[in-house]
Amino acid sequence: MRTGLFLLAGFLLLAATVIVAKLFSENFQNAASVAITTFVALWLALTSFNMWVGVSKAGYGVAEELPVWLVLFGVPAVVAIVLKWKAL
Repeated sequence: MRTGLFLLAGFLLLAATVIVAKLFSENFQNAASVAITTFVALWLALTSFNMWVGVSKAGYGVAEELPVWLVLFGVPAVVAIVLKWKAL
């Protein structure tokens, strides 16, 4: 359940960054690139913090948390990059 909610949060954050990029694209031509780069960096920090909490506070091992981190970071990041490449 937590993984699904975290993925939903990632896609909502991606949608927010795409909306901001669209708003600034008239005045700033690189808005889409900056928005996607910012999203990927912020999402990397958030998912890494989530992994750290899982390892240090919840008692999971790194080997247990790594596949979850790869899904949580990888899926929204790949969608963001494909979206930038195809649509923005």
